[in-house]
Amino acid sequence: MSKPALGRGLGALLAGSPASAAPAAPLPAVAPVAPAPLPDARDRVQRVPLNKIRATAMQPRKEFAPEALKELADSIREQGIVQPLIVRERDGFFELIAGERRWRASQLLNLPDVPVIVREADDRSVLELALIENLQRENLNALEEALGYAQLAEQFQLTQEDIAKKVGKSRAAVANATRLLKLPAQVQSFLREGRISVGHAKVILGLADGELQALAAERIIKDGLNVRQTEGLITKLQARGAKSPGSGGKSKAIVPIDANIGRLEQNLREKFGTKVHLKYSQGKGAVEISFFSDDELQRVLEILGVNAD
Repeated sequence: MSKPALGRGLGALLAGSPASAAPAAPLPAVAPVAPAPLPDARDRVQRVPLNKIRATAMQPRKEFAPEALKELADSIREQGIVQPLIVRERDGFFELIAGERRWRASQLLNLPDVPVIVREADDRSVLELALIENLQRENLNALEEALGYAQLAEQFQLTQEDIAKKVGKSRAAVANATRLLKLPAQVQSFLREGRISVGHAKVILGLADGELQALAAERIIKDGLNVRQTEGLITKLQARGAKSPGSGGKSKAIVPIDANIGRLEQNLREKFGTKVHLKYSQGKGAVEISFFSDDELQRVLEILGVNAD
């Protein structure tokens, strides 16, 4: 017996497939069968005028290298746009959810229209999807990633655990990324411009004073210090910062005796995703772990394997 013809849904997807050589033989009467479902409208590709598409203010990526956009435009000129843009309808226009690089490259080519998939999405979903797309493509710099996490936390009251699950990262990774936003504006600028690395920035966070953090960043750039050398610099600056102006030069805290202790302190910060201070002197000392919310305390306790109940 011949196989029954394809349902309307699958047939629509395979439009243009060659027909069978002979019509199928009639089938005996049977109970009516529900038609195959149409393709999900959310995944239906349509072409819309390029000038009807607008960027979203929630795009976490702020910097788009002109040379990289030109290379993408050259590729689109040869191959077309392989992956449709994701948009939502907004005030008579289409607002981008994902695909801003393709949209910008299409503008360079003055394309009349582009392929899109229209989705219904609230603001939080837009930010989440934009973050996820950029993270998967490794398009975000460290500060853009941190700002995206911070926006999810502040605007939509999401915990670091919630954010980590949504973007497929560990909670410690989210916590360590957002710590970069505690750096002074000048140091953040150095990081954004690539004059210091994320590794440098994480070590600089070992200093509590913003002026010392800026001084450390300037020394890193001036002397071309690598991360290991920066750890030694931070240890020296910690000793300077531990001197209180009104304490007669006495140290307010036990200062790490060498870069190895400073490195251990940095490893603890990355492990807990928060400020950690290691006091050490002659085999004795203490570890201080800071937290700034109940959620953060809960996270620290979980890492330590301590039940709060």
